Amino acid sequence: MPHCLIEYAKTLTTEVSPEQLIESVYLGTLNSGLFSGDDIKTRIIPFDHFTSGTIKQNFIHVTLKILNGRSIEQQKGLSQAVLDELNRLPLTDISLTVEVVEIQKACYSKTVK
Repeated sequence: MPHCLIEYAKTLTTEVSPEQLIESVYLGTLNSGLFSGDDIKTRIIPFDHFTSGTIKQNFIHVTLKILNGRSIEQQKGLSQAVLDELNRLPLTDISLTVEVVEIQKACYSKTVK
């Protein structure tokens, strides 16, 4: 835990690689101090078709799914740490957003085979 899901405009691959995006989100999550490196799971999904209102603006949106039990301050710190790393990327004219979503421990199941 956590599960970090990166959604982004595929047109950004001319400016930043998927690997760079994954590394930025990983580092931000690690820098929050809430998780050990081995526990951070990061996935990325490119979008070919998107709009923001009536315009086609490049975007990166990160959803951080964590088990419930963290304070609002910890969640805000996590979100900001990831956003800080994304802001280090050499990107302009882009919408960067990060959200933290709690997973209820009682409803989470896991098997590793």
